[in-house]
Amino acid sequence: RLAIDPNTGKIVWHFQTTPHDGWDFDGVNELISFDYQENGKTVKAAATADRNGFFYVLNRENGDFIRGFPFVDELNWAKGLDEKGRPIYVDANRPGSPAQSADGKQGEQVVARPAFLGGKNWMPMAYSKDTELFYVPSNEWEMDIWNEPTAYKKGAAYLGAGFTIKSVDEDFIGVLKAIDPKTGKTVWRYNNFSPLWGGVLTTGGGLVWTGNPEGYLMAFDDKTGEMVYKFQTGSGIVGSPVTWDMDGEQYISVLSGWGGAVPLWGGEVAKRVKHFNQGGTVWTFKLPKRYQQVAKN
Repeated sequence: RLAIDPNTGKIVWHFQTTPHDGWDFDGVNELISFDYQENGKTVKAAATADRNGFFYVLNRENGDFIRGFPFVDELNWAKGLDEKGRPIYVDANRPGSPAQSADGKQGEQVVARPAFLGGKNWMPMAYSKDTELFYVPSNEWEMDIWNEPTAYKKGAAYLGAGFTIKSVDEDFIGVLKAIDPKTGKTVWRYNNFSPLWGGVLTTGGGLVWTGNPEGYLMAFDDKTGEMVYKFQTGSGIVGSPVTWDMDGEQYISVLSGWGGAVPLWGGEVAKRVKHFNQGGTVWTFKLPKRYQQVAKN
């Protein structure tokens, strides 16, 4: 993570989540600013839910590590984080050295959790100032991973590693979690059969919006997790819902069109989504009055 002075381009501070990364846990995740009260003082913080399965709370003024905790049900590549936020590795669950495959042989295979597609990937989480909770789209999966010789083949990925992504629960892979960043507690959760690969939106009327590969746009009560709305869009939702107001009414829009990394890289997981419809449609909905919070000019 980088903090950059917009006037000069200078890097003010940086924080690395997975040093010496051997699992492809590069953090392509958003960093969200938020404030909270502690011991009578305002803490200017920033949070990220990383691909590696850990949720990090940082001081956004200087990049200092405040706290971190797993936001997935289980991970096995690290025992935890030290006082500076660096992972405490489990050496037995690190893929073998690339040097092991230099002679053309496949390197040692290990099982790592989460899979390289991440406890969370690109899809943004959301924060509510009202509940002071983060709403995190997460996935429970693991991978067999090993190093192997690289060979160029036109149109194919150039990786130097092999992998198979596997589900670890028969009933769900995706989990939408409401997380308290001050304690690490999961306040509520929603389990989804297939992976969650779309972003999350909170609205001032007390709702949490997201979509799933099965095609449903869903709205949850931000305090209880009760699903209050569900609509089948006809294709899987990968994008993020957005909201705006017009003429005193509030609206929600979402793009429906299945694709992306899960069916491409998903291995055994891809079997869960291979029958989902393709598509490309923008859907727009007007919120009921009781859930609207329209900006006043």
